[in-house]
This record gives sequence, C-alpha cells and structure tokens, in this order.
Amino acid sequence: RRFKQTSNNFKMGYGENDPLSIFKNIYSTILLIFSVICIHGLIFTKQTGLSENQPIIALVLLWVGIFWLSMIEGGQASHVGLAPIDEELFKDSHPTTYKITHFCNKGDNLDRYLLGRQFGVIFVVFCINLSGGPIADADLWGLPGWVQQIFFGTGFAMILFTCMVGQLNTQVNASICMIDFINNYISLFTFWCCMVVEFVGIVHSSYAIQLAIGQMAGKPIQSREPPKEGFTLLFFWARVLFSFALLGFSLVVTIAALLDGKTTMWEGVPVVVSLILFFGLMSVVGMLEGMQIAFFYVAKLSESERGSSSWANRTCNLLYNKRNGLNLPGFMIGRQLCVVSCFFIVARVTTQDIAEGETNVLGLPDPIQNFLKLGFQGALITTILASITWQLVAGAFPVAFLSTPITYILLVICLTLEGTGICNGAWVLGAIFKKAFGYQLDEVYIGTPEERRARGNKDDSQREIALPVETGFHGLPQFTDAPKSLRDLAESDPEVGNYLSSVANSMKAGGSAAPAVGAAASSYDDDEVEC
Repeated sequence: RRFKQTSNNFKMGYGENDPLSIFKNIYSTILLIFSVICIHGLIFTKQTGLSENQPIIALVLLWVGIFWLSMIEGGQASHVGLAPIDEELFKDSHPTTYKITHFCNKGDNLDRYLLGRQFGVIFVVFCINLSGGPIADADLWGLPGWVQQIFFGTGFAMILFTCMVGQLNTQVNASICMIDFINNYISLFTFWCCMVVEFVGIVHSSYAIQLAIGQMAGKPIQSREPPKEGFTLLFFWARVLFSFALLGFSLVVTIAALLDGKTTMWEGVPVVVSLILFFGLMSVVGMLEGMQIAFFYVAKLSESERGSSSWANRTCNLLYNKRNGLNLPGFMIGRQLCVVSCFFIVARVTTQDIAEGETNVLGLPDPIQNFLKLGFQGALITTILASITWQLVAGAFPVAFLSTPITYILLVICLTLEGTGICNGAWVLGAIFKKAFGYQLDEVYIGTPEERRARGNKDDSQREIALPVETGFHGLPQFTDAPKSLRDLAESDPEVGNYLSSVANSMKAGGSAAPAVGAAASSYDDDEVEC
C-alpha cells in the first residue's frame, strides 16, 4: 500500500499532466533559464560582489557553492529518512550509503550532522550571494528598468537560481530515492564536512540553548550516549563558551558595521531600517524554521491533542485537511522561497564592504576584516539565532507555536507562493537528474514496510512510533531503548507482543507482572517440544 502511495506521489511530483501544471512547469523553467543567463552576465561584466575584482573566481565559487548546497540539502533528506531503516538491508547493493548511515546512526551523530549541516547551508548561501548577487545599480544589456529592478534590485534572479538548482531539485529526488542519492563519495565527503563543522564547536552554543529550553519545558534532553565525564565534559563546555564568544563578537561587528554604513546594504536605506530588517527578517526565518518542526510534530497528534486555540485549529485545518493533505509539502516549497529571500537580504545587511581609504570596522586587522567580508558573522548569527534556537523552541512547545495568528499568516503566504508555480522548474530539474543518474525509489531495494516485516526486516519508524501506541508497550519504561532484537521479536511474534502488553498493563495497574510469565511460558511449550 505504501509503495503504491509513494509511486503515485512520485508521478504527481514529476509529471502532472493537467494544463495548469504544464504551464507552471514551462514558465518556471523559462524564468530559471533567464535568471541563470543574467547572473552569468553580471559576473562577466563585473557587477557582483566578488566579480568586481575576480570574475573567474566568482564564477567558480558560485557553481561550487550551488553544487555543494544541493548535496547538503539532498543529504539531509536521505540521512533523516534512512535513520529508522536497518542499514544491513542495503549494505551490499549500496556500500557507500551503508558507510554513511552506519556511522550517522550511532549515538547522537545524526544530531551532530544536522547541527553542522545547518551552519554549512547558511554559510554556503552567503558565499553564493557574494559571488552572484548583483551590486547596487547593476545595469545589464540595456534590459528594461522594470525587468532589472525585479530580477536584480530585489535579488529575484538569485533566489530562483538558488532555490531551484541548489535546493529543491535535490530534495525532490532525495526525499524518495534516499538510498541512491547518497551512494557516492561526494555525499560521504559532505557528511564528514558537516561533522567537522560541528566538532570545531562554532555552533555549540545551540546545545546550551537546547538544554535550557528542555529544562524550562520540563522535558530534559535525553542523549543516546553515556553521560559526558572528565575531559570530554570539559571539552564540550569549552566549545560552548567559545561559540558564545564568537556569537557575541559577530553581533558586535555586524551592528558596528551597520551603524558606520560599511555593509553591502542598498544605498539610501537608513541605518534604522537596516537594523529593523536585520532583526525582523531573522524573526521571520526563525518562525518558518520552527513552523516546519511544529507541523511535523503536530501531524502525529489527534485533533483533541492539538489544543483548543482557534488559531491552532485554523492552522491545522488548512494544513492537514485541505487539498488532500498536499498543503504540508506545499508549505515546504513556499517556505523555502521565503527563507532564501530573507537570507539574501540578511546577507546584504551583515556582509561588510570597506571602500578604499576607509578604516576597518572597530579597527580590526586587515586579515580579520577580509575574512569578515565572506559573511561568516552573518552565517553564524543566522544559524544560531534565526534557525536552531527557534527549532528547539518549536520542538519543546509545538502546540503553543501554532496558537498564534503569525503562524497562520505565514502559512497562507507560503502556500500562496507555492501556488504560483514559481519553483515548478525544480520538478523539471529533478526529473532530468533522476533519469540521468538512474535513481530508483527506495522500495525497489528494500521493499515496503509490509514486505520488510514479512521477511523479518524491521522498519524502526513503525516500531518506535506505531507499535508502542497500538500494543500498550508505552507502559514499559524505556521500551524504545530496548535491544533491537527484542523489539524485532515483539513485532514479529504475536505471543511475545501479548506477553509484553500484559506486563505493561500489570505495571499500570500497580500489580505484579509475574503471573503473566507462566502464561507466556506455557504458550511456548509446543514450540519447545517441536524444537
């Protein structure tokens, strides 16, 4: 059943044949091609931030950044999606995918990857903007003023290029062809780069924020690794302090540069407006980052568990009950457009630009000043304050996060953007790359959950979420942390499942589970005799 549903979604995403969808695919692809041509024209006429001095370097950095961004974005879908699946199922057919997932699924490594990946995405987007983002008053090929204002003045060309080529097209393939997508050494290299970023500790302050939010929410963060002790504990908190120091420095130099007018912000924009845009857009990005976490979390709750707030009910009704449930993926596409748009504006606000003869910001040495021109400080601020922190808050208080009119308004805006079909070119690119690289649905290699269950290969996502609820195993302390072999047996053997249910019920009733042992043992007498 799931294979059939996945196949239908696959066809719908890659080949809707109604006239409106075809029209959206065509006009979106035309807009993308025009944007790519214009961006290259700006680079070769030295009208982007980096190409003013080195157009070839700007061109190379642009495409390296876009390619790497696409691998990071697609990799996230594969790593998270394959986490519940037993990697032994594709060990022989996809050895590189096995290497990545085997290490990624150990302990808290997936969380480490996601943290490093988040900074990597934002930093690469900042570099892409530096390479291809047009300078103020860019003028190309005598194009009409209104065209140049739309595509260059607002950054629309860069937004379309980055969203469709660098993000959405690989997310399309990686979301349903997870095993094939990361079965290459580029994905392996990208994974380790994200792990190194996390290990360095520049975003470790997020862990402290996570722990604080967990305590305030009454939900202490549970690690899948032994408690840190000795040098490991000291090294962890040293990196947390290092991260907070970097964050503080980044905020100081960014605000100082804004006050001195030494950023790439458009000329004529008052300093006060720049500051408002900086903090306002980071809040919008934070809301959008938190909304995706809250939406996925609340999707598992019943209507009664979603609270009584009228705004929460409106949001859930629009999100889950309209368009046959397609508004959730629709939100993700519209959200990507909003987030990237905000990133490019924040990049202009935070990226520093020192004219000849001007002093450096706060009198910093030239090497540090030249490094800050790459946008490191903006990427760090955005990662911690406009992304991870909001995700952690939404994860701790998902229902409360939905209970505001701001959430509903942003949802409507995202769905409106998705409905325009502006990013439908991503589906076209996804279909091209799927054909070129021979991507197959994951079910081709590992089967559906039902097929895996019939073969004795277990689907952890079903075992961890559905099984405890349906059988009453949630009454057993830390059952989801039990050995994999026990959980497999509980799912595949009804008598073992019944026994564990009886133990859980006895514990709830405050009684002893011992009587159930005899019953369970007797139920196995015949099996033991046969053996």
